Amino acid sequence: QVQVVESGGGLVQAGGSLRLSCTASGLIFADYAMGWFRQAPGKEREGVACISWNGVLTTYTDSVKGRFTISRDNAKNTVYLQMNSLKPEDTAMYYCATNSYSYCSGSWFDRREFVYWGQGTKVTVSA
Repeated sequence: QVQVVESGGGLVQAGGSLRLSCTASGLIFADYAMGWFRQAPGKEREGVACISWNGVLTTYTDSVKGRFTISRDNAKNTVYLQMNSLKPEDTAMYYCATNSYSYCSGSWFDRREFVYWGQGTKVTVSA
């Protein structure tokens, strides 16, 4: 069966950095685009970033552009989210998910495009 496991969350001061990792098994990882989502307390889950199957194409939500970088290593079945210049508003549970397609579509931020989800890793940014 497919398993998706995130790691790397933690507590960091504003302006700091974290790198999240996500490993997926039980599927041909290189066949699918991958995404990161986040959900803050009391808010809807929102798309953060998406990366195509080969890592060439990436897309981000506006609030993280220039600060976050999504990447992947298909040899390790792993996708990463490098988060720099963190802000308190980045505090959330971060989830990784496998896309239905090889590329991130124009509606990549719609969670319905994603099939398998991890349990999440918590990121807390203190002011």
